[in-house]
Amino acid sequence: MAGSGWLALRTMPGPGWVRGSGPAVLRRLRDAAVVRPGFLSTAEEETLRRELDPELRRRRYEFDHWDAFCGSTIAGLSLLSPSVMRLVHTQEPGEWLELLLEPCSLYILRDSARYDFSHEILRDEESFFGELRVPRGRRISVICRSLPEGVGPEEPGQPPPAC
Repeated sequence: MAGSGWLALRTMPGPGWVRGSGPAVLRRLRDAAVVRPGFLSTAEEETLRRELDPELRRRRYEFDHWDAFCGSTIAGLSLLSPSVMRLVHTQEPGEWLELLLEPCSLYILRDSARYDFSHEILRDEESFFGELRVPRGRRISVICRSLPEGVGPEEPGQPPPAC
């Protein structure tokens, strides 16, 4: 991964994975927007990539995604390229949070971070975490979504959720 910027990101201290518009929003979302760097090993990431690549090649590339019918928690594995995820409060745009997602990291958005904030991965030309340039390359994100409360496979007659 020489030249990708990944090694430079690894040297950042742990608290440097999340930054926000101020201490109040950081405190409020401390448990609702979480980054766990190094969640996967490099070997595990490579295994996932080898399994996903054939399926991804058969499908049309999607530039966007839609948060369909699902519950209050989204968890994602960030693979291949470092990136920056920006969350902006939908009613108070001055409140924001940025998550630094390096390859092999896990991110979790729940409750207020999931419902009250929009989220996006910054394009390469916008990809900065504070003053740090975070160069973007090919990125794969494996997303897991919780079921909505009260819906589950154990409930007879319910259609399967669309998430």
